[in-house]
Amino acid sequence: MCLLSLSLLCAAPTAAVLSTAAPDAAKPTVVSAVSAFNLLRQQPEDPTAVLQKLAQADVVYLGEIHNRLADHQAQLAIVQALHQLRPKLAIGMEMFQRPYQAVLDRYLMGGLTEAALQDQSQYQKRWGYSWDFYAPVLRFAKANGLPVVALNTPTEVTRKTSRSGLESLTLVERRFIPPRSTIVLGPDSYRDRLQQIYAEIHHGRSKSGSFERFFQAQVLWDETMADRIAHTLQKQPETLVVVLVGQGHIIYGDGIPVRVGRRMQATRSQPLKQITLLLNTDMPKMQSDRPIADYLWHSQ
Repeated sequence: MCLLSLSLLCAAPTAAVLSTAAPDAAKPTVVSAVSAFNLLRQQPEDPTAVLQKLAQADVVYLGEIHNRLADHQAQLAIVQALHQLRPKLAIGMEMFQRPYQAVLDRYLMGGLTEAALQDQSQYQKRWGYSWDFYAPVLRFAKANGLPVVALNTPTEVTRKTSRSGLESLTLVERRFIPPRSTIVLGPDSYRDRLQQIYAEIHHGRSKSGSFERFFQAQVLWDETMADRIAHTLQKQPETLVVVLVGQGHIIYGDGIPVRVGRRMQATRSQPLKQITLLLNTDMPKMQSDRPIADYLWHSQ
């Protein structure tokens, strides 16, 4: 779950129509209308053209508000459309923690029911948002033989980092996170933005060092997910990785995207193409000279 909050203003982008096919969870669903807004160019863009661009990327981030049903419906529709355009596709999910990848794999191979998957991945304890939000994407992946990657850090590890810092983690606790040498506590723009949010949450009052531990926990969260995404790209370089994740982890590129890019620099001859979408989010108040994401995507 995301530690971050966004300050957003209302200004809906222009609508455009995009139709897909049938209502089955393993097939494209009907989306009556969607619209896309290019934040770099500050203008609406044809959603069909945006989907074509997404299909040519290496990583596509579908930034959600966790408890907003419309975001999950949009994620399913986009995943379905991208699979039609680029069948070699993997889905990365913040909603599952790394120790439970084998459980997720057993479900995808038909060895577990959805109830067993929830139980054995400790879904309700470790994520807790409605299963119905994410089940359609999992069913689609299972029906089409698509890999799903468990991205998230174990809850115990992020909590201990938030309390005691990265250096307090034991060797056992480090099993499911990247090596300490690859965890970069930055960039400064990210630190500054989180510090402002942290100060607002605590009304300017906090113990010495508490923000630093908070920041380390957030960065660890991002680095762990980035490590899994990069590993997937390295193992399957022709695969499009579509990431379902909270918006706070991708805005301005400072959370996950910059860390995936850093990991992939030494392994690719071509630049890595990553595209971020914020789902059903109104026009943001500009907080820097960089766009908050590449696109706003609205579904109706």
